[in-house]
Amino acid sequence: MDSSADLTGKMLIAMPGMRDPRFEHSVILICAHSEDGAMGLVVNRPMPEVGFSDLLAQLGIDTGADTLDIPVRFGGPVEPGRGFVLHRIPKGDELDETRMRIADDLAMSTTRDILEDFAHGRGPQPAMLALGYAGWGPGQLDSEILDNGWLTSERLDELIFGADNSGKWRAALKGLGIDPLVLSPSAGRA
Repeated sequence: MDSSADLTGKMLIAMPGMRDPRFEHSVILICAHSEDGAMGLVVNRPMPEVGFSDLLAQLGIDTGADTLDIPVRFGGPVEPGRGFVLHRIPKGDELDETRMRIADDLAMSTTRDILEDFAHGRGPQPAMLALGYAGWGPGQLDSEILDNGWLTSERLDELIFGADNSGKWRAALKGLGIDPLVLSPSAGRA
């Protein structure tokens, strides 16, 4: 892999030998990647103890019959009290400073305004809320990929927004044509 490749908008799939239990069998959307480091959101770890309506109530956001309920997931171990909303946007949409473009049709928002939109039935769909994020320092992610910690793939919206969290890791591997039973956790060099 070219260590200078920008992985923004790509998926990371944990290899079977992932040594960090926080990322075992994880599927991560890379939201930003540069020489300064990388930031991503785990998309297949639900937070069953945190409901979206409960979260809105904790933030003092009034809900009603038209509230859109979106899934809440563990986004990663960094800043677990901070929320990130991943959502689709129309291609070519102009973004204001409250949303960060990840791909032509995908953005991330971190403001209270988007949560209020969901509370009042106006939020963009599909969407998910991640609490916390995964972060890597300069060159760290590239090194982990070269050390056989992660596979990379194109983004699949079903992996981000789909409800089958327990099947996403296998589905991500299958999307690459890989059977998880034949993967080796050991790195090799040719």
